[in-house]
Formats: sequence, C-alpha cells, structure tokens
Amino acid sequence: MAVLTEDDVRTIADYATIALDGAELAAMTSYLNDAVAMLEPILDYAAEDVEPTFHPDGGIANVMRPDQADEGRALGIEEALSNAASARDGQFRVPSIMGDGGER
Repeated sequence: MAVLTEDDVRTIADYATIALDGAELAAMTSYLNDAVAMLEPILDYAAEDVEPTFHPDGGIANVMRPDQADEGRALGIEEALSNAASARDGQFRVPSIMGDGGER
C-alpha cells in the first residue's frame, strides 16, 4: 500500500485551502496513513475477472423524458399569474431578499 508523505499531505491541504503548521502536518500525515492502512483489507476482495461497474444497476441508460411542455397540462401566463399578489411584465413580483427589503 502506498504511503503518503508530508509533501503529499501538504499538496492535498493546499488544494483544499487548509493551512497546516509543522505539527499539524505531521499529525495529519500520520492520520491519513492510518486511514489508508485501514482500507487495505478491501484489496483482498479484488477480483481480476470481474469487470468494474460504475452504477449499481449496470447498464442503465438515460431515462429522462424530452424537455418539452405538455400543452394539455401547461398553464398560460395570464392564468398562472391570476392569483399572484403582484405581477409585472408577465412575471411574478416578489419582495427582495437582499438590500433594503423593498420590492423591485
């Protein structure tokens, strides 16, 4: 099993924008090496003749429907805005959540 060096851990910490001083770097290196060592028994289950899967369902394909409006169920703009507290230019008008709290 590969062993992580302090340079490896420093690179990981820099990538994650975590500042580590010398003592923290040494402690984190030891901790991560212990964590990697705990995973080593998983290698005993590696089967050379089994093809890796990337999804638990195997050959699943994209099952999403086309992105198009269902004309039979879609509301028109006027009907959709008919119960709105406030509307302008065919859009719902809502209170601002940023700034002075007024409507825009």
